Amino acid sequence: MLTLMHAPMSRSSRIIWLLEELGAEYEIRYVDIRRRDGSGGPDEKNPHPHKQVPALLHDGVLIWESAAVVQYLTDLYPDCSLGRSPGHPERGAYLSWLAYNAGVIEPAAYAHFSGVTASDPGFSRLYNEMCAHVIDVLTRQPYLLGEKISAVDLLLASALQWMRKILPESEVIDRYMAVVTNRPALLRAREIDSKPSGFHD
Repeated sequence: MLTLMHAPMSRSSRIIWLLEELGAEYEIRYVDIRRRDGSGGPDEKNPHPHKQVPALLHDGVLIWESAAVVQYLTDLYPDCSLGRSPGHPERGAYLSWLAYNAGVIEPAAYAHFSGVTASDPGFSRLYNEMCAHVIDVLTRQPYLLGEKISAVDLLLASALQWMRKILPESEVIDRYMAVVTNRPALLRAREIDSKPSGFHD
């Protein structure tokens, strides 16, 4: 059984989107988290080592951090088109983009959003290089991996839904967002996110 530790309107919301894309049967365990505005706090019911989300339990095994959860789930459902199984020609690119999202896109975007790039040349360079790379890739192809959508597109699109300004104004990015977010699974995920309930299949 899959159990997702989830706090509404948080990083775990994108995992609900992925679970809906996969057609998985899963349970949501709602937990409290510390929010950026100072509200909330650590929840003892949350097994994440830092009481954050997402965290996923699968038959007693704990997986945490978005990149790990996404890879775990898409490997668990190898027939799903959103993952790239071992041996697939796009497997290397898939793993690279998962790591790049966690290790470059999100830190650089946060630095820009919080104003760090205005005073730190290193972060400023990283942010500008990241933006140029993402826009260049999406100028040449419709999705991050090429012609077919993948779970890494869900990660990027979910961040852009939260804060479009993490990337510069760009018709390429706007087109990309319009396509990636026009999916029935995302509509279902939004309803689940806003209306707590138990099992989903």
